[in-house]
Amino acid sequence: MTVHLVGAGPGDPSLLTLAAAELIRGARVVVYDRPSMDAIVALAPEAAERHVVGLAPGQRALPQAEVNALLVELGRQGDVVRLKSGDPFVASRGGEEAIALRDAGIAVNVIPGVSSALAAPAAAGIPLMLRQNSVTATFVSGDDDDEHAEPPDWHALGALGGTLVILTGRGHIRRISAALIEGGRAPDTPIAAISAASRDRQKILRGTLTDLPAPLPPPVTFVVGTAAALELTCTSPTAS
Repeated sequence: MTVHLVGAGPGDPSLLTLAAAELIRGARVVVYDRPSMDAIVALAPEAAERHVVGLAPGQRALPQAEVNALLVELGRQGDVVRLKSGDPFVASRGGEEAIALRDAGIAVNVIPGVSSALAAPAAAGIPLMLRQNSVTATFVSGDDDDEHAEPPDWHALGALGGTLVILTGRGHIRRISAALIEGGRAPDTPIAAISAASRDRQKILRGTLTDLPAPLPPPVTFVVGTAAALELTCTSPTAS
């Protein structure tokens, strides 16, 4: 009996790894976070048991402790495919679930996925590392969470330079931008906001730290730095 923590990538089923697709197609039980994963969950057998644990129409999102308990309960009954957006161990609480399962004596198998930290900039034509531009990239969670071991030091990140990728920071981007400027980033530093990367509803907006892009629906990934002004693909509509 194993719980497979499967990275589902940024949302486009064609970006699943071969290992992820194989596990989903053979799943007995699938646990996933939100209806936006339906296209991926549709790969599972029709008879597979499905559990939505995130926010959905007419349903509250389960607290993480309840999700952990559900995975332990299901894992004791047989194999489970637990879909995680992007990569299971990048800003998706997969590590917390793995710890809970390990402590309950349940085997865990981790299938890496394409994180939106990489997929969203690529979909927007933004090279995170370009020799003539930036050779460093920093990834950080932008949400406020009382359970964070240590909140991000935005002033220090402002002084760091290079390309900065901000995940889950949609509701705090104005405060974050101001702190980055206070830390040393130029006010006219480019910023790109990528919503629903790789999906049909993908949208990309660009601006600067003082002229931020208009709010976009989640999930949104932000890229800060000179690279954010680049647009090296033309496969999706872009507004500036």
